[in-house]
Parts: sequence; C-alpha cells; structure tokens
Amino acid sequence: MSKRVLTTESGAPVADNQNSATAGVGGPLLLQDQHLLEKLARFNRERIPERVVHARGSGAYGYFEVTDDVTGFTKADFLSEVGKKTELFIRFSTVADSLGGADAVRDPRGFAVKFYTEEGNYDLVGNNTPVFFIKDPIKFPDFIHSQKRDPFTGKQEADNVWDFWAHAPEATHQITWLMGDRGIPASYRHMNGYGSHTYQWTNEAGEAFFVKYHFKTNQGIRSLSADQAAELVGKDANSHQTDLLQAIERGVSPSWTLYVQVMPAAEAAEYRFNPFDLTKVWPHADYPLQRVGRMVLDRNPDNVFAEVEQAAFSPNNFVPGIGPSPDKMLQGRLFAYADAHRYRLGVNHTQLPVNAPKAVLGGAAENYGRDGAMATRNGSRYDKNYEPNSYQGPAQTETPLSAPLAIHGWTGTHAAPQHTKDDDFFQAGELYRLMSEEEKSRLIANIAGGLSQVSREDVIEKNLAHFAAADAEYGKRVEEAVRALRED
Repeated sequence: MSKRVLTTESGAPVADNQNSATAGVGGPLLLQDQHLLEKLARFNRERIPERVVHARGSGAYGYFEVTDDVTGFTKADFLSEVGKKTELFIRFSTVADSLGGADAVRDPRGFAVKFYTEEGNYDLVGNNTPVFFIKDPIKFPDFIHSQKRDPFTGKQEADNVWDFWAHAPEATHQITWLMGDRGIPASYRHMNGYGSHTYQWTNEAGEAFFVKYHFKTNQGIRSLSADQAAELVGKDANSHQTDLLQAIERGVSPSWTLYVQVMPAAEAAEYRFNPFDLTKVWPHADYPLQRVGRMVLDRNPDNVFAEVEQAAFSPNNFVPGIGPSPDKMLQGRLFAYADAHRYRLGVNHTQLPVNAPKAVLGGAAENYGRDGAMATRNGSRYDKNYEPNSYQGPAQTETPLSAPLAIHGWTGTHAAPQHTKDDDFFQAGELYRLMSEEEKSRLIANIAGGLSQVSREDVIEKNLAHFAAADAEYGKRVEEAVRALRED
C-alpha cells in the first residue's frame, strides 16, 4: 500500500508540516509560506455562525418503516405500503442556550427528522412537547430574546423570561409542560417527539385531512429532577450526546413509534377551538392516535460538524401528499428556517451530503439553481439555467403537493379566528388536573423557584393571574410558594 502524501488544498505536496518558513534560522516568518497561511486562514474560518435557536444538538441516521396502512389519508410515496423503509437523519437539540451549553437543562427539545424519500426530502421539524409558548410568529424574535442571555449581564435573567410570559397568557400551557416532570429529559432516547404543528395530508382522491404527529419513545419516558440534572451537568455537560452516541455504538438502536391524529378538513372550521393554534392539543377522545410506523436510529455520524452542525431542516420541504395548514407559527417557519440556513451555510447548503436528496430518481435534485458561494453542481455544457427551454431540461408537473385551501376575508393584521372555546388557559388547567399530587408539588416548586427571582411585583402578579385562570388551586399554590420563597 503506497504512503499517503499530505498536500495543500490545491494538491501540492507539503514538505514540512512542523516548521514554518523563516528568513534564516530563528528569523521572522515569510509571507511566501503558502502552507502556513492556508492553514491559519482555514483555521480562522472553521466555525460558522451557530443557530440562533437550537444551537446545541446531536444527530443520528436510521430508517422509518411503515407498519400500518395510511393510504386512505395521504398519497405520500414513502408511506404508501406496509413494510416500506426510508432512510432518515434526525437532530435533537436544546432551544435557548448556545452551542457550548449543557444538555441536561430545563428547556424544550428540538426533534427534527429528515426523510430521504424517493420524491425528495421531507423535513418534519418539531419538539418534544406537543405545544409551544406563542401562536403567532411575529412574537417569536421577542420571545427568544427574552430567553437568551441578557445584553448587560451576559446570562439568562428571570426578569426577562417571566416578563415576556406575563405579557403572553397563551404561554401558560407550555409553561406547565416545561416546569413539569418532563421538562428535563434523562436523554434524547427517553423522550417523545411531536410535529407540534397541524399539517395537511392529501390522498389520491384529492381528499384533505389535517394531522398531528406523535413519536412515542419505545425506551419509555425518563426524566430528571432539577437536582439530578445539576449533578449530571457537573459530571458531563454533554450527557445526552454521550448517551445517544454510546447507545448506537453498542448496537442498542433507539426507536420511536409514529402515530397521527387525523381530522377531516371539513371539521376544522366548526371545531370548538382553533385547531391550528400551536398552544393547544387535540384531545385524543376527539381524534384518537392512529399508528403509522416506527423510526429506528442505527448509525452515528462520522463527523459531527459536517453532518450535525451543517444539517439544515426546513418545514417547507414537503413531498406530494403532505403540505402546510393555516397554523400561523408554521406559516412563519416555512420562510424563517430556510432563510436561516441560507445565511448560516450559504445558498448551496442543500448540496451538502447530509442535506442533499439521495433517494430521488437520478440521485440528485433537478432544478435551475446555479452559482453562488460553494456551487458544486457540474452539469453538461449544454445545460440551461432557465425554464422553460428547448433542451430537455427539467419541467414542471401538473400535480400539486397538497390540496388547495379555501381563503376568504379582508387583508390586514387579525387575531386568530374565533371558535366557541378559544381561551389561553383551559388546557393548562386540564393538564394540571391530570397530574398526581407529587407531580403537582414538583411543578409548583419549579415555577416558584424561577418566578420568585423576578424583581418587579407587577410581573409576578400577572403570571400568578395566568395560573389562577388555568385552575384556582394551581394559582393559589404557586402564589403561596412564591411568597414563601420571597420572604426567606
């Protein structure tokens, strides 16, 4: 076997990788040392801007296998027959902290799945909670700013966190989730995942359905108390990454069973609350879970930077049979995610191996995107970059991805459409009342621990009013716990 030769990026052999070129022994460095300059310049540019949210993440490859017939609801090819398998990549993440943050913290977890289907990549970008803090994307930058490090103190501040929540009563449901027992998963393997948003499925007959996705962990739910999490962070800040990596390396392939809730499209307008409100769940009694298949993770990335940090998920990556709903937060994400990746990774990020469609006919995307930073597509000299053309270039189909949505009304800034039971608190109260006494006590302690640190009394009062509106006992117990802590 011939010895591999170290080269520069242009392919020239490197004669000395241990000593820089100098003007005489011990003299100053020479600007002509191309290998030194190239090495330092590349090192300076090895990092890309981290994600504004979901910066801290872990990923793995695997497959999705259909176990149940859902062709009555969707014509998506990767769901078209029982037993069909589709390769996938998943990225788990925390939300608020930076790339250097710890894994075992109280924070929602990102749950983003990229299916490499024969009809193109389908990205399902969700969380480990079925709801979120807000229902309109215009609030999202402000929400994230309130959760991030304060510009003066350089750390997350209770004043900012709870002040935003005081002005966002719709957050009460998600706060109850986050501050409850599932707020700190023991590992990525031991938590559920949710599409969170409402999506549209369309079958071969053109019938439309609205769906919600539920990935139920087959390892069982395991969570950490605040004390357990603090101890774990002290031992291994990368605990969730370590657990996922080692489990797959041992051959223990974590898996999730995918279920969906299905609502006929015609029922949405008259449902008792807005079914496209991201701060609410659909009761299972109304729309029971229907099994679809299972997701299995069986291969770790070879390079975390190339495959996890550069992985790009966009909720607008749909395939025929699956499309968006009028969910305002989803509509905002259809733009924001792809735009964030074009900023972080460049306009040609879809050509990176982890993001490129690999199962489509021909093994590559067929479009007229050309040029830009890091363009790697090399076609024939006769290829054109416009459409239509007379040179057998790719042409449009006549089949839309999803069914059309009927739109009516005046343009303008509107609150969500009113349904008979649209308020911000009733589901938070229902969740509280489902908890055991021990779960309630831990929830109250977690909320009080944060809210008691707030400096403004009016902010505390507004938040207490939200909990009381959800459930009178809930509000009273939080108030008592906060007062007791503030008196100490």
